[in-house]
Amino acid sequence: MFEGRTLLIATKHQKEKVITPIFEKELGVKCIVSQQFDTDVLGTFTGEVERKKDPLSTVKEKCRTAMNLENCDLAIASEGSFGAHPSVFFASADEEFLVLLDEKNKLEIIAREVSLETNFAGTEVFSEKELLDFAVKAGFPQHGLIIRKGIQDSNHIVKGITDETTLLDTFEEFQKLFGKAFVETDMRAMYNPTRMRVIEKTAKKLVEKIKNVCPDCQMPGFDITKVVKGLPCGQCGFHTKSTLSYVYSCKKCDFEKEEKYPNQKKHEDPMYCDFCNP
Repeated sequence: MFEGRTLLIATKHQKEKVITPIFEKELGVKCIVSQQFDTDVLGTFTGEVERKKDPLSTVKEKCRTAMNLENCDLAIASEGSFGAHPSVFFASADEEFLVLLDEKNKLEIIAREVSLETNFAGTEVFSEKELLDFAVKAGFPQHGLIIRKGIQDSNHIVKGITDETTLLDTFEEFQKLFGKAFVETDMRAMYNPTRMRVIEKTAKKLVEKIKNVCPDCQMPGFDITKVVKGLPCGQCGFHTKSTLSYVYSCKKCDFEKEEKYPNQKKHEDPMYCDFCNP
C-alpha cells in the first residue's frame, strides 16, 4: 500500500531527521519535507501565535494543509504539548501525537506517546549565576534556551540560543532593560534532542500500528480502541480495575477482535483488589 509512494513530512523544525530513516526503511516510501507550509501559523510554544485547537486536531490540520499545498496524498506530522504529567504528580511530561494521513486509501493512523523524558522548564533569573545554574540543569548547550522579558511576554524574546556567549550577552541586554529576565527551555525539536528522541519513539510506535493489519480486510492500522477492566483477583476472584482485555477494531470495515490477558497474567495480585485490600 505504501511501497514507492512519496510521504510528505509537514515540519519546519527538522523532525524529518528521525522520521525519514524509520519510514523509508519500514514502509519503502520516499520522504520529502514540505517547503511551502510554515507550521508555526497553527501555533508556537512561545505564544507569538496561539494554538487555537487541541494537539490532535492541530496535527491533522498540519497534514491536510501541507498535502493541499504540495499536491500530495500521503502525509505525516507531529504535534507536542508540555506540562504536568497526567498521572505522575509534580513531574513534567512531553505528550507527542504523530499522525499519518493517506487520502488515496482514506486512512488515518495515530500514535501517541506521553514521556517523562523532558527538560521542559522555565524560571525568572536576576543574576548571571542563576542563569548559568538553570542552563546546566536544562542540558545547555546541547539543548537550546529562550530568554524573554516575562513568562507571558512574546514581544521581547530571543529564541534558539545554543552558545554561552549569546546567552550571557542576551541576558545582560535584558537585565539592563528590565532588571531581570525569564529563561526557559526551547522545546522546538531541532533545539531539543530529548524531545527529538521522544518523536523518534512515537514514529516507531506509529510504524508498528501501520504494520498491524485487520485480519478481515487487511487494512493497516488495526488498533486498540477499548480497554476492558476486570482482571479477577487471584485470592477472592473479585473483578479488579486491572486490564482484562484489549478490543482491537478496524476503521475501514468495523471488524473487532478481543485479546484477553494482554499483560500475560490471568489473575491480579490481591494487593490491587478493592475487596482484599480496600
